[in-house]
Amino acid sequence: MPELPEVENLRLGLMSTIVGQIIRKVTVQKPKLISGKGTKRIASLPKRVEFIKGIRGEHFVGVERRAKNLIFKLSHGKIILAHLKMSGQFVYKDKNKRKTVMGGHPIEVSEYKLPNKHSHIIFELERGTLYYNDTRMFGYLLYYKNEGALDAENYFASYGLEPLAKNFTSKYFWDSLKEKNGKIKSVLMDQKIVTGLGNIYVDESLFEARIRPDRRASSLSKSEIEKLYKAIKRIMERAIKVGGSSVATYRLLDNTRGNYAREHKVYGKAGKMCITCGKPLQKIIIGGRTTIFCSRCQR
Repeated sequence: MPELPEVENLRLGLMSTIVGQIIRKVTVQKPKLISGKGTKRIASLPKRVEFIKGIRGEHFVGVERRAKNLIFKLSHGKIILAHLKMSGQFVYKDKNKRKTVMGGHPIEVSEYKLPNKHSHIIFELERGTLYYNDTRMFGYLLYYKNEGALDAENYFASYGLEPLAKNFTSKYFWDSLKEKNGKIKSVLMDQKIVTGLGNIYVDESLFEARIRPDRRASSLSKSEIEKLYKAIKRIMERAIKVGGSSVATYRLLDNTRGNYAREHKVYGKAGKMCITCGKPLQKIIIGGRTTIFCSRCQR
């Protein structure tokens, strides 16, 4: 699943390409993807009609992000909220085929053929086409007639603060963690304290802060939490700057790949030598997620 830096870079790429363009036509091949956000969704034909009628003829006025969600702002206050989940992908191609913006799950066929069998939602714009591709169809695009309709659903009610937001302070982090009894990796992954962190950046942050991922959050000292806070901020800032941790077909605005994967210290490196002490990195499962750490450097 793309994490916050990857989604932010996709947002920037889409901002520079689709904003201002009118949506001429919308094709929804799989109504399930616009019918709700639960794991068990039933395709709704009325919602398909509402989705298409609601956005056809409108134009994109902005693309915002909240954690790993993309929020497409349309004319007349309308909104499309999108979450790529495990297997979603957006691809924009302009009509002269000189510019491509691609982000999300790697789908190799999208590199040379669009639409393809995974292209379930297609937006035909004035100067190009925006495709939503999804191999396993875990993602979703939800239509709201205005901001109030989105707010009424309390979609973001359980979300914590963004890691680079001004109000994400070390005091807030300390106050939020000091009484949490769960393992620190699980606490960071559940999005209720800090949102947008995923498997890659939690493992990398815990390594930099020298904290074992299976430590209870409540066992961390104030100084350890301060180190972790600084590690999260630094790593997220750096990852966004270099385009995220693309390791497959994720593309940035200039059609290059994200470069942060080259800077990973532990993620995806189980069995390899720790760059600090030389001991083989360990792999364990926490909350159902593969977790890599150094048993010597992290305490």
